[in-house]
Amino acid sequence: MTAWPATLRARTRITPANHGEGMFAHRAALRTTGPRRGGPWQRGIALSDNTFAEQHIVVTGGGTGIGRATALAFAEQGAASVMITGRRGGPLDEVAALHPSIVPVLADVATEAGIDTITAEVRARAGRVDVLVHNAGVFARTPLDELDPAEVRKQFGVNVFGPILLTAALLPQLTAPGGNIVIVSSISARLAAPAQSVYAASKAAVDSLIRSWAIELGPKGIRVNGVAPGNVRTPILGAGGIPAHEIEQWQTNYANVVPTGRVGEVDDVVPWITRLAEPASAWVSGEIIVVDGGRLAA
Repeated sequence: MTAWPATLRARTRITPANHGEGMFAHRAALRTTGPRRGGPWQRGIALSDNTFAEQHIVVTGGGTGIGRATALAFAEQGAASVMITGRRGGPLDEVAALHPSIVPVLADVATEAGIDTITAEVRARAGRVDVLVHNAGVFARTPLDELDPAEVRKQFGVNVFGPILLTAALLPQLTAPGGNIVIVSSISARLAAPAQSVYAASKAAVDSLIRSWAIELGPKGIRVNGVAPGNVRTPILGAGGIPAHEIEQWQTNYANVVPTGRVGEVDDVVPWITRLAEPASAWVSGEIIVVDGGRLAA
């Protein structure tokens, strides 16, 4: 029988009733009870975990979806400050109102002005970054016979150039040794689909950055990892102009294909982001954790 560590049992919601049956009982429970919603970082319940005490975090795209939940998770786990960035002030302010450690910064990571704003805020506040999470991302369909060059530049600007330029700008402030970079990629980097070549290419570039930076920054004591989600309920598809009924159909099709029988929730992804940044993961670098309900295996 597998001996599950206490921290893992807590995160995967293993109960005394199913612990003896191990991993397979847990998977069965997920399929029969449906997705777990409203994790502690969403409900505002304080956690006793102080894993990130005295650490300063930056999360791009922190106003909605995975970025929002990630920022709250770091804050609830004791971070001294969690700077969240985004292009819309309203969502950023709403997240900041949920925890005193969260600091909203209005900035577009696809622009030099946005990079300069974030860098200046870091220098003026903590003066250092212990964990940098590149979560900001955009998606839109890009069929080749209707290709809009502006859309190509937009997706690569946010998804690729943003992480490159912000990492370079913040490198002097990244704690070394001991700093961490976590980038949110996508299984689209490995899974081809029509009219999504530009987005897929941008995420394939992100995967290359993760592996390359792990080697380049390793001697400085900085770890670099990534998380590649599958179809997760976030605003990214709607923001990319996909109609609600199409999103619903995509999610239904996805749930019918994956072994776990459902689409993902932000709660499925966030624990892997925070776990990769923990001191306990000190020997993990250059890895891309796929969190897709089994889609790539299907």
